[in-house]
Amino acid sequence: MDDVLAALADPARWRLVCLLAERPRSVGVLARLAGARQPQTTKHLQTLERAGVVISQRTGQRRIYALQPAPLRELAAALGRLADTADEVGGPRETFDRYGLSLRAERLAAQRPGWADDRSFRFSRSLAGRPALVWRHLTEAGLLARWWTPDGLRVSELVFEARPGGRIVQEYRDAEDADGSEPVAGRAEGVVEDVRPAEHLGYRLAPLLPDGGTAFTAHVGIDLQRAADGTDLHVHYRITDSTVDSADFIAGIEIGFGQSLDRLAAVLAADPHDTDHDTETRST
Repeated sequence: MDDVLAALADPARWRLVCLLAERPRSVGVLARLAGARQPQTTKHLQTLERAGVVISQRTGQRRIYALQPAPLRELAAALGRLADTADEVGGPRETFDRYGLSLRAERLAAQRPGWADDRSFRFSRSLAGRPALVWRHLTEAGLLARWWTPDGLRVSELVFEARPGGRIVQEYRDAEDADGSEPVAGRAEGVVEDVRPAEHLGYRLAPLLPDGGTAFTAHVGIDLQRAADGTDLHVHYRITDSTVDSADFIAGIEIGFGQSLDRLAAVLAADPHDTDHDTETRST
């Protein structure tokens, strides 16, 4: 496949392939139709033949070349699979496009400080596990790190002191940036305000701009309610202190925070009792 791609990448060779798709032709005819010198045309045809794209045979004093359809069909099928993967419903590309639409709208709206103040987002999830277990996933750093990032990112630093006045630090990087060589994807700092175990958690969290300033302040309230088959979680996310430079951050709230909660739901669904991990977390 690599040889085929390399052979077809040259515009002159691609022109020859197009001519041979019509019918087999001699080197001299191909050179004339392509507007090229015959020695150059011969070299291009030899490259295509080595890649399996064309075949040739000698007829008297002429060498005739013909196109091989199979490699082109294999390449077309491979490209089709790539396109289908990228175009998968609900996949990463769809999220990319949704964020792009939101990003353009928010950048147009961000004309002055305070432009997004008092904007609210609400999220709800039905979770497996009792409120006490869900609470631990909301307040213990070791458990928070399992879910508190959007898709494609990983937690690189996390502090969560679950007491009034407690400190919060959240930093994340690209999930594939294993050695930390890429820039930090995001960092936020805040403080815990309200703690009612297994019932309500309130905190402030401010995403940081590249220069260290704050993009905005998020006031987050999370309520837990016991349900017959687990826990109902409700989140109220409100913005204050929005700056003009906060548009890129605000554009991703609905998608990113929603993805984080989906990951929380998946973690709890995998083991709603979480007994093994509970023991491990308490012992570290």
